[in-house]
This record gives sequence, C-alpha cells and structure tokens, in this order.
Amino acid sequence: MAQILILEAFYGGSHKQLIDVLTKKFTEEEYDLFTIPAKKWHWCARMSALHFAGRIPATHQYRIIFCSSVLNLSELIGMRTDLTNCRKIVYFHENQLCYPVRDSKQRDVQYGINQITSCLCADRVLFNSRYNMTSFLESVQSFLNIVPNMSFKGVRDKIAPKCNVLYFPVEFGNLSRTRSSKKEDSEKKPLHIIWPHRWEHDKNPEQLVEALLALQEKGVNFHVSILGERFETIPNCFENIEDQLHGKVIQFGPLSREDYRRTLAEGDVVLSTALHEFYGVAMLEAVYSGCVPLAPNRLVYPELYPSDKLFNTTAQLVKQLYNWCRNRTLFEKHRDAFFSQISLDAYTADQLVPQFIGIIRNVS
Repeated sequence: MAQILILEAFYGGSHKQLIDVLTKKFTEEEYDLFTIPAKKWHWCARMSALHFAGRIPATHQYRIIFCSSVLNLSELIGMRTDLTNCRKIVYFHENQLCYPVRDSKQRDVQYGINQITSCLCADRVLFNSRYNMTSFLESVQSFLNIVPNMSFKGVRDKIAPKCNVLYFPVEFGNLSRTRSSKKEDSEKKPLHIIWPHRWEHDKNPEQLVEALLALQEKGVNFHVSILGERFETIPNCFENIEDQLHGKVIQFGPLSREDYRRTLAEGDVVLSTALHEFYGVAMLEAVYSGCVPLAPNRLVYPELYPSDKLFNTTAQLVKQLYNWCRNRTLFEKHRDAFFSQISLDAYTADQLVPQFIGIIRNVS
C-alpha cells in the first residue's frame, strides 16, 4: 500500500505542474494522489478538507502527506484523526496574508487563518521564494491582531522553525532559445517587449499601458506582445490599446503553448508591472528564452534579478525602454552582458525535483 499521500486542492497552473513533475519520480505503488480541478478557487480553499476527508481511504498505511497551502490541513486532520501521525509537508505557492485586494475591507481573513493553522499543524513548511516566506512570517502577528477580544502569542515562533525556501522547479527544456545568428539582423528590428501575465488587477496592467503610451509619445518604434490568461471581463485600460499604439501590438491575448514559446524566443524584453508576485514562472521562462527582464523593485524580483533590472517608478521604466528602443546596438551589448552574468540553474527542475523528493521521502 502507498505510504505517500499527495493532496492538491487546486489542480491547475503551477500547482498541477509541480505535482506532475514530482509524481514522475515516484513509482505508482509509492503514492496516492487526490486532486480537485482548478476552478472556483475560493470554494477549493473553503471545502477541500471536507472533500478529501470523505475520499481518503479509511484503511491505509500513509506515513507522509504532501499538499499545497490551498488545503486547510488542520481541518482535514481534525476530521481524519487517523492521519495525525503522518509527517505533514505544506508547499506555499503564494500566501494569503499578503495577497493584494482592491479594498482591505474585501479581504476574507479566513483564507489567511487557514494557512496559519495549516502551518501549526504541519511538520515542514516550504515556500517557493524567500520573499514568500519572509512576507508570510512577518505578517502573522499583525494579521492575528485584527481579531477582536482575543490574543495570540508566540504563533510566529512556533511556525518559523519549520520553514524553508524551496524554489518552484521550472521545466525549461521545452522552451526555445533560437535567435538570429546575425546580430546585424536583430539590430534592425524594433525592440520587442513581452508582458506575459494574467489580465487581472494584481498584475497592474494600468502601469503597462501608461508606460507604453509614454514610450510612444517619445517617438521611438517598438513592438509589444501582451500575453497571459485573459478572462470574460478585460481590464478597462486594454480596451483600446491596439488602436492607441498604432500597429505596435503584435500579439494580444493567450497563445497555444507552441506559439507562446516561439513568441518568447522572438522577444527582447520581458516586463512585469506586478503588484503581487511570489515567484514568477512566466518571467523566468522568458528570461531563459533570451529576454532581458525589467521588473518592479519589490516583491520577489530583487531576489531573482540584479538591481539594474529593477525600476521604482514608471518614469524610470520608460527611460530604460526609451534608451534601448532608440539604440538597439546598446541593447544588444546590454543583453550580452546580462546573460554572461546570470544563471537560471537554481530554478531548474533538474536541480530542484531531487530536493523535493528527498524531503518527501524524509531522506533530506
């Protein structure tokens, strides 16, 4: 019988990617996997413990539980006390203590409370970045302080010793790094800017549009691909962007995986304007494909990229893009220097998956 129980309450996106790459390394007899489709995140976070409690077999030999922080692990263990003695590992793709909302009154504190109690219940807590871990731990006490008529002491101190950073393993192997062998060919082309993010408020598309329009006013030529997942309601700032930029938008909306890889390989700069990012797989994939990153000087980005690839204001962003647009030779020299200094080895599945497997099997 299986000894490893893997639970994923939101089986899609990076959550699915992680589970799929890990389970390739186990034998079928070694683990059982239970998942919930990646739809209606809020219901998954609220109800997955009850769902899994009714589906995990009553007779088992589980020694280890591995789950993401979407699941309220403490609630599951409360309902299934037969799992109490299992070694419990929680992986944080994000944390709800720092997740941005449009209005603080809209924050449903239950999701953050679920994650805090899951940490208290767990034996090991893994985060996909140091920023994710530190922002979570530094917010625990202030988050609990909003509760009226009750006090909570020492919660952070109980959680912190269990915590470690283990980067999300990116499978770069299927990405293309093909570029023109003739540098003079690429230097004749307009700078190609890639924005590969979800079309939601936490990715701050308004700053993207502000920067692109300011860049256009300066009279330089460029191309932009606005990629990423879009939804039924698109951001207001995107509604007329193709007309406003006069033919400069060459991709607008999500692409097939093959076309997405090709577009990344054709890009020059990958841009983030995010208000929320705990890791940023899309940015790393674009960098691997040959794009130079430009990202806000906040969130996870100072952990991943050198300081000269970070901006504090829209004006700084526009100035950098303007300089590269009007002097393509300067940009190519900048790109060569960047890729001679940076290594993405620390984020590869080849290096990271064995670490995950060692932790789950309790041999590291």
